[in-house]
Amino acid sequence: MKRLLAATVAAMALFALAAPGASAQGKKVSVKVIKETDKVKVYETTYPAGAENTGVAFSALRIVRALNGGTLERTYEDGKKQKISWKAGQVDIIEPGPGYKTKNVGKSTLKLYVVQLK
Repeated sequence: MKRLLAATVAAMALFALAAPGASAQGKKVSVKVIKETDKVKVYETTYPAGAENTGVAFSALRIVRALNGGTLERTYEDGKKQKISWKAGQVDIIEPGPGYKTKNVGKSTLKLYVVQLK
């Protein structure tokens, strides 16, 4: 019984030490499609703090509204970086342009409501 208790305590301690690193690495950008037709796609993108998309985003014409505030960093294919700060309720029209990867460099989760023309 004492060995079982000691093993359980040791396992819990290892889990407690490993969990913060694992959860930080496990943060992913999520996209929830709300509506889609042959002409338009409406979706919500959620960027947890520190999350980075895994591929280069294509840049189509989009209307974006921030559901809450936050800061994103774009890294373009040529290595150039650009920080984008969003305020809650801010609306922007994003014109087509070069591809980029996006990372949430802020301290909180950022949610964007996007209307993309096809």
